[in-house]
Amino acid sequence: MGQRGVFITFEGIDGAGKTTQIDALEQWLKQEGVEVVRTREPGGTPLGEAIRAMLLHEGMHVTTETLLFFAARAEHISRVIEPALARGAWVLSDRFTDATYAYQVGAKGYPARHVEALESLVQGDLQPDHTVLFDVEPEIAAERLARVRELDRFETEDVEFFRNVRQAYLTRAAQMPSRFFILNTNRDKELVCEELLSEARKWR
Repeated sequence: MGQRGVFITFEGIDGAGKTTQIDALEQWLKQEGVEVVRTREPGGTPLGEAIRAMLLHEGMHVTTETLLFFAARAEHISRVIEPALARGAWVLSDRFTDATYAYQVGAKGYPARHVEALESLVQGDLQPDHTVLFDVEPEIAAERLARVRELDRFETEDVEFFRNVRQAYLTRAAQMPSRFFILNTNRDKELVCEELLSEARKWR
């Protein structure tokens, strides 16, 4: 058996600027000869993408919402993440379970014990090797989103909602400092990219 791959997740409030930096990291890794599997949550599989469409555009109870996230995650892990890691690929996932703790628990008040139970059921021992938290003030993130595209139902939440999401992310990062790398994205994109790639070199 070859060496197991590396599982990297990217988190942050909507509008934190993840996409541009994930693009840069993916390009660098491929230049280094690394097999990269890039994916996202919710999504990553045909069923996951169908669930994503419901989650982003249909109103629902927070329990339903949380269960759907984990249903998509179960498919994602079994069909994409675990097979890629098993063959030695690096998996870059735009969001994972930390997002559930930040949005559903931190901002919507869903009981953390229920998420912990679902996490154990769906993931087993699987956790990201590294998590990059893109951190930015909610007001700045909202300005960015307003310039880009039509917003989904999460992105249209008010600033206070995103303050709670951000705080939940920062709390988790403080609890797991060996896994989280906090990246301030309220700066020039080139500077953010340099810092991200500098950190990523430590993971090789």
